[in-house]
Amino acid sequence: MRPQLSVYTLLRSENLAISLTESLAAERYVVTHCQSESAFLELLALNKQHIDCIVLEAYPTLVDLANRLHQQATLFPATIIYEQSKKTGDSSGSAEKIYPEEGLGGGGLQDARSSQKDNALYGGALYHEAEVRMYASQIGEIARYVEEAITQFLNLSPTPRLTETSEPANGQSDSSSQDFLYLQQRRLAEKLRERLGYLGVYYKRNPQRFLRNLPAQDRKKFIERLKSDYRDIVLNYFENTSNLNQIIDEFVNYAFFADVSVTQIVEIHMQLMEDFSNHLKLEGRSAEVLTDYRLTLLDVIAHLCEMYRRSIPRDT
Repeated sequence: MRPQLSVYTLLRSENLAISLTESLAAERYVVTHCQSESAFLELLALNKQHIDCIVLEAYPTLVDLANRLHQQATLFPATIIYEQSKKTGDSSGSAEKIYPEEGLGGGGLQDARSSQKDNALYGGALYHEAEVRMYASQIGEIARYVEEAITQFLNLSPTPRLTETSEPANGQSDSSSQDFLYLQQRRLAEKLRERLGYLGVYYKRNPQRFLRNLPAQDRKKFIERLKSDYRDIVLNYFENTSNLNQIIDEFVNYAFFADVSVTQIVEIHMQLMEDFSNHLKLEGRSAEVLTDYRLTLLDVIAHLCEMYRRSIPRDT
């Protein structure tokens, strides 16, 4: 059986929860429902390494929940469900429901409200910039929105900004959120790679995150990280490392989403071998042993080429 996707929801509406469950009634989904924020946060803390997407119903307290998740350095693919309402003529007087504008696909929401919390609810990113918003009336299409949320999350910048109302707890920097985001992206990418039914989602890469399109400073940081990760692979390649294949897969995933070429991997390898050779010569040792690491390069290239091969759209 292929890996299932784990979806956790925070829905106060029982009818909405029932409709969502019916819409995701397939073996590839495992849905866990919560009605209270406390229970939801507790489940997230216990299962954060296994959660593939969260679905949230839009209420004013969602701003506080999003801030708390940031403070805990916890980021997931997210779909936010809004209760649909007409722009005019709504006499319900309910202050609990949050209503997006028509034309949700364009990302527009109603004009910013007076309070800071309302500004966060009605404009910009609420949880993170890769969140997906939908109407409750579109619940029958929830699977599509979950897939879109996962796709956008995989393409989320490794330096996500906090929402305007959020502040790090106890002076904590945003580096913890960045690290968790990177780990979640790699875990989710690997999981999706095993799911043939999700190849379409997995290979929707964001060209803005391609190495050649990154700003100069971000490109430099990316290459430095790529070199560091590859160096770790080389140093552990002939050791009895049980998770070596996973380490290589994670490196390849990272390179694939940035559209790194095989030539660039070869260049990184050659530079690393030259550095090792110079170091061995200074120690008066032979650099002949480095020829064995051609196997490392071939292994990594084979993984990367397979990724690119599988990304080519199949004939229908």
